[in-house]
Amino acid sequence: MSVVVLTDVNFEEEILKSTGIVLVDFWAEWCGPCQMMIPILDQLATEMWKNAKVSKLNVDDNPWVAGAFKIKSIPTMIIFKDGKPVEQLVWVQQVPELKAILEKHM
Repeated sequence: MSVVVLTDVNFEEEILKSTGIVLVDFWAEWCGPCQMMIPILDQLATEMWKNAKVSKLNVDDNPWVAGAFKIKSIPTMIIFKDGKPVEQLVWVQQVPELKAILEKHM
């Protein structure tokens, strides 16, 4: 399973109206730590596809959603459960830590 690309247009349908666990990575092309997260998120999506959705939203291209969630630093990851934010993480995270956090909300 691959990482789902989010936009201001599809965010409500993909996240706010979804059921289950979703990780949203708020990132930007120019952000070095965000680039470090790409293979981590790809691996997480592959390993967790049965239990959680892994997605990302480019804050430069989608300012509405980034503003709505008051994203000040990137990478920021927000975990959603049944469309509601339940946890927020800032900075680079590794696969084992992310898996543990996702599993905690299942």
